[in-house]
Amino acid sequence: MAWTREQMAARAAQELREGYYVNLGIGIPTLVANFIPAGMSVNLQSENGMLGMGPFPFEGEEDADLINAGKQTITELPSTSYFSSADSFAMIRGGHIDLSILGAMQVASNGDLANWMIPGHMVKGMGGAMDLVAGVKRVVVVMEHVAKGHPKLLSECTLPLTGRRVADLVITDLGIFEIQKRGAVNMTLTGLAEGVTVDEIRAKTEAEFSIALSSPATMPAGC
Repeated sequence: MAWTREQMAARAAQELREGYYVNLGIGIPTLVANFIPAGMSVNLQSENGMLGMGPFPFEGEEDADLINAGKQTITELPSTSYFSSADSFAMIRGGHIDLSILGAMQVASNGDLANWMIPGHMVKGMGGAMDLVAGVKRVVVVMEHVAKGHPKLLSECTLPLTGRRVADLVITDLGIFEIQKRGAVNMTLTGLAEGVTVDEIRAKTEAEFSIALSSPATMPAGC
């Protein structure tokens, strides 16, 4: 059985560490804010000039004046601070963000990432994605394993790249992949969603990968 969006976000939240400064991309990554482990202090940062975002608001709790860089409504905390986008990008480009959790359209086995444009579709620009993948210390990708029947984990991306050799971990609705950015085999399957088999992963993955399943992937209680 494939993981839900909430379960994928919960698994991504397990990559958080005490005191981390973290940037969450739009889509599934925004849900990670709802699964920060109890008692852990994590500072969520947004490119449009906000540090200290709270949980993602549920329907009816939104404040239209509080948005992230993807124009999604968010919440604030007593410790939240606001500043210009120039200062925000200085944090990112200066290497002060420990972890970025992003969505993607394609990821290659060597860590190449494409998450901003589909040729033939109108886009307003890359936004902060290029800076995020280049300036942060670790990049975690959260995405569905296939799109319209086509694999999204590839030997080589076919869409315009956001960054080369930047993804460190990929969490899909079917499993978890660690990426080593050097060596002949770069991608390793380290976890499976409950009920998903390695054969199913192979059938839905174009990229080559090795297997190192030490234990079943776990989810926080309630997911």
